[in-house]
Amino acid sequence: MALTIIRNNNTFLVEGKINASTASNFKTHFNITLNTLSDLTINIDNVTEIDENGVAALKVIYKNAKTWNKSFAIVGYGCKAIYEELLLTNIA
Repeated sequence: MALTIIRNNNTFLVEGKINASTASNFKTHFNITLNTLSDLTINIDNVTEIDENGVAALKVIYKNAKTWNKSFAIVGYGCKAIYEELLLTNIA
């Protein structure tokens, strides 16, 4: 399944899989988007799979948001596990 991203203001609904096949484009898209917005929310309610590549992509986006002083949130089913993983990320 292809990864689909639908924008509603500064919230982006992601549908599909964030895995080895899609993580690079996902990361690039949201880093560019984050660079142009003051805040970014990613809704993962319709994500059916996030593998280690997807988690790594989210970590890079999170790190960039912190470095660039941008507001960044992940919402939806499964976000608690991702949040806990991001807490382990060293942004120094």
